[in-house]
Amino acid sequence: MSTVPTTSSQLRVHVRWMIRRDMPEVLGIEHAGFEYPWCEEEFLRVLRQRNCIGMVAEQGERIVGFMIYELHRNRIHVLDFAVHPDFRRQGVGRQMIAKLVGKLSNQRRNRIALLIRETNVPAQHFYKMMGFRAVEVIREHFADTGEDAYGMLYHLDESVLAPPTVVNRIARQLGG
Repeated sequence: MSTVPTTSSQLRVHVRWMIRRDMPEVLGIEHAGFEYPWCEEEFLRVLRQRNCIGMVAEQGERIVGFMIYELHRNRIHVLDFAVHPDFRRQGVGRQMIAKLVGKLSNQRRNRIALLIRETNVPAQHFYKMMGFRAVEVIREHFADTGEDAYGMLYHLDESVLAPPTVVNRIARQLGG
């Protein structure tokens, strides 16, 4: 019934559309993974929007990760992305990002954007490893803490992203 891992540290997951009965497991992952988690009402409000999509990563019968994103004319904007703490560093997030990248095309949506808390260094490193670049700082973006957000971008055609000419605090922190 459960999927056999490809290596000792890589789980194979099935990424599929989120359905209503996934919500208890999704909420559990959200609360286990974030200091300031979304509540069920926030999930439902976002998922009711026409351009918002939820997906889950399943390993066997268990949901081990999820993502919620908005479709825009030329980009995908990730609103929430999490892997259950027990399943991190096993390739689950990488497979979910691969699913998103597979939705890109040079003719239409050619980039993925997201905002990350300045204090969420593990996520910053993960996205950097996945090919995202820090492109902006949004001061005091998060109302719950007043902390800054880093805008990160993955572009299907990396050649359009010029390397930074000025090395600043963010570029140094993210190794750019």
